[in-house]
Amino acid sequence: MNNTTHHDEKIATMTFASVYPHYVLKVEKKGRTKAELHQVITWLTGFNEEKLQELIAEKVTFETFFKQASLNANATLITGVICGYRVEEITNKLTQQVRYLDKLVDELAKGRKMEKILRV
Repeated sequence: MNNTTHHDEKIATMTFASVYPHYVLKVEKKGRTKAELHQVITWLTGFNEEKLQELIAEKVTFETFFKQASLNANATLITGVICGYRVEEITNKLTQQVRYLDKLVDELAKGRKMEKILRV
């Protein structure tokens, strides 16, 4: 992977609240629900609905968002290409975590079955 220091810094300082509406729009446009999106986010991060809404309201950065998360032990099973990078090859931990989330949202929007998305 190329040196992506600038890209990694940009992701770290981006707020989850600024990206969240795009996640909702993406999945709803493809016939999935906000509840399904929250199920995916909860699986990855361990956040319940109340905590998720709190983090959105506080406009936390992705860095803070993932520092507070309890990443699912099966998150390493998330593989494939997102934004031109193979998620399993991303060396920056935070960038990889954000891309895990992006990949799950993408799979949800593409109509993948929930048990496959959640690596059950």
